[in-house]
Amino acid sequence: MKTKLTTEEEYRKRVAKVVEYIGQHLDEKIDLIQLAEISHFSLFHFHRIMKGYLGEAIGSYIVRERNEAAARMLRYTDETISNIAYSVGYETPSSLSKSFHKYYGITPSNFRLTKNYKLMKEEKQSKSIKLSRGKVMELPNKQVIYIAEKGNYSQIDYGTQFQRLWQEVKTQGLFTAGIEHLGFYYDSPEVTEDVHLKSDICLRVIKEAQPNGEIAVKTIPGGMFAQFTYIGPYHEIGAAYDRIYGELLAKLGYEPREHFCFEKYISNPQRVIPEKLKTEIYIPVQ
Repeated sequence: MKTKLTTEEEYRKRVAKVVEYIGQHLDEKIDLIQLAEISHFSLFHFHRIMKGYLGEAIGSYIVRERNEAAARMLRYTDETISNIAYSVGYETPSSLSKSFHKYYGITPSNFRLTKNYKLMKEEKQSKSIKLSRGKVMELPNKQVIYIAEKGNYSQIDYGTQFQRLWQEVKTQGLFTAGIEHLGFYYDSPEVTEDVHLKSDICLRVIKEAQPNGEIAVKTIPGGMFAQFTYIGPYHEIGAAYDRIYGELLAKLGYEPREHFCFEKYISNPQRVIPEKLKTEIYIPVQ
């Protein structure tokens, strides 16, 4: 296995390679799948890793780089706005104008005329995330009963769906020790529209279960996983993923493998305040 230092350096090297490629190809259409190939990160985990290191989604980073390059050319060169637009990857000057105004609050032409206009936005203070450093473990296969969901992860009625699953446990006589509340998430909100986000709300059960209507049964493959414990409200868990992919995973000395992440919900949100909710995050690694 690689040493921790080598793994961290390798992560940074791959991210830098992607950043360099973007900087050299702003005038072209930049394909995200090609960027993932350049990085040699798994396509499934590529977006989360890049967001963890860059502090923003890769698509947002590209837009920012294009607007910043345009701003420099507007301030320090005499190039026409049309030529600037083409040189930073916009098909028409109006496309640059729309993007530039959305990003900076001023049109390219007005920015060129207003020498004292301040572009830099005020930085937001990042909140402290309560997150363990992580550990790697081998997990067995898990049989689950589950309900498949589609849509914005933050708008799923988890409480109702878990109640339906527990009713099925009662109906089929599946109650034993070791039942776990799990959530599997198959898409990244940074690249997939909300309406297409797919997830499974699951109960891990020990006894053999049977499907019943919307409630299905499957076996989740086991393997090597990095496990991190997050304490805090569910709606802020995205920041935990950013830190995991941007810092902690490399420090463990592992890379993510082509498999889905999942969450294990330890606390009962009806009895525990949001700031103290405990969630275990599992990242498949190799």
